[in-house]
Amino acid sequence: MARRVKRGWSPRAVVALVLLGFVLVATGVIWRRSYGIQQQRALRDLQRQRDALEAERVRLAAEIRDSSSLARLAPILERMNMHVPADSTVITLPRPAGHDPQ
Repeated sequence: MARRVKRGWSPRAVVALVLLGFVLVATGVIWRRSYGIQQQRALRDLQRQRDALEAERVRLAAEIRDSSSLARLAPILERMNMHVPADSTVITLPRPAGHDPQ
């Protein structure tokens, strides 16, 4: 009697393909999680840097405010023989010759 030719996948091939698929999916999941953790670390570092820069901005704004106060400027003005103008004082400066605002 003639031998029958089987068509289709052998059980070993199916098991091998299923295991290969599982390994590929597991590798993808692990890569995605490690990439997410790396991005989270980078984001956390950027947030720390932003917080530090914001604190520096607040500190510098306070320093500018303190340095430009009248109490701080008055001794400097006296040394330079200057005075603090009144609030109603208006000084109009002439425009330089040939100045075109456009």
